[in-house]
Amino acid sequence: MQTKINMIAFVCSAVGLIPLLWMLPWGIFDKVLLAIGVSSLSILLAHHLFRDTHEGLSALEMGLLNLKDGEYSTTLSEQNEDELDHLCHLYNHTVQQLRDEKHWLFQRELLLDKVTQSSPEALFLVNDQQQIVFSNIAARQFFNAKQGLEGRLLTDLLASAPKGVSEAVLSAKQGLFGVVRDDSETQTWHISTGNFVLNNQVHTLYILKQMTRELSRQEVAVWKKVIRIISHELNNSLGPISSMLHSGKIISSQFNEERLARVFSTIDERIKHLSDFVHGYGKFAKLPEPKLTSIDWQDLLNQLSQQWTFAYDKTQYATLVADPIQLEQLLINLIKNAHESGSEAKHIKVEFQQTPQQSIICVMDKGKGIAETVMNNVLVPFYSTKASGSGLGLALCREITDAHHGHISLSNRKEGGLEVRVTLPN
Repeated sequence: MQTKINMIAFVCSAVGLIPLLWMLPWGIFDKVLLAIGVSSLSILLAHHLFRDTHEGLSALEMGLLNLKDGEYSTTLSEQNEDELDHLCHLYNHTVQQLRDEKHWLFQRELLLDKVTQSSPEALFLVNDQQQIVFSNIAARQFFNAKQGLEGRLLTDLLASAPKGVSEAVLSAKQGLFGVVRDDSETQTWHISTGNFVLNNQVHTLYILKQMTRELSRQEVAVWKKVIRIISHELNNSLGPISSMLHSGKIISSQFNEERLARVFSTIDERIKHLSDFVHGYGKFAKLPEPKLTSIDWQDLLNQLSQQWTFAYDKTQYATLVADPIQLEQLLINLIKNAHESGSEAKHIKVEFQQTPQQSIICVMDKGKGIAETVMNNVLVPFYSTKASGSGLGLALCREITDAHHGHISLSNRKEGGLEVRVTLPN
């Protein structure tokens, strides 16, 4: 604007001198007039050139301000082949590269968010003010939160957490810890932490991983190995013993000795009992992979009701996906245990619930229940609360449930008795 004013003032002053120029001689007047014209033209040309440069620099400044604000969509026009045009070209190339990198980082953030939100491990990030700034879906489910955990204080969150979580988190120690839910079911979890600086603040990342199923799987694998070794050795011994017993019976029949016959009969009976015992544990150790198929729930219960007495909804029709032979064996074991618990048959119930994600089978009785001190051991092979029990029934139930990627839990009922809950994915 100031340049325009200066130019106009110069021209006006030059025009104001024209009357005075008439007083000069013609030769001098011609030269002075030519000088004024050349000077005016030079000023106009210089103003035009500087105007383009000024506009280019202003556009470049605006583009750099956009880059400062993180806006990479603005590009500059490239028209003249000069130094300014070269700067515009470098600017446009830089903007395109930054735009591509921003898009790549955005895609990586989407991938990272998808992975963390889909992770079965509970993840939550806490800043130096003990405030949660990030959590995934598993963390919200772990703390039974209907909404996100972001913004909440860690102390407030731990105050309503299951028993055992607060001590594990506040101790800042990594390793296994126990979690007791409302249904008194003890679960084994693993906690790991990591510290790093984010936005000049120290943050702590907590990772909680469910280890109950993994530990159970490893425990069952060890038991299976032990059972296979014992079964192999017993079968190797029972074969010759049975052969020698048969020969002994033939020889003893010639003497007509009742006591000898009674001895051989007792030995034969114990051999058969031991063979059945080994065979039962062999089934547990060699449980095949489940062959999943659609099962009519009502037909399954109708078949079981011909062998055992129990109450169930005869009007409930549903289907679930499982191995029919293994599922029937699981229900037989649970119903048999309910009858052996001291409960009356009319108080034994089998209930079924189904959601889009899972099917839940509950077997309930009003027997003696199970002492809380041994609740965590009843699913372990060889462990039994009965004097004549083999400790195989519930262990086999857990093995069948795990093979179906499900979950089995036991809890004492408030009204007396035991409830076994089997959850199978749909």
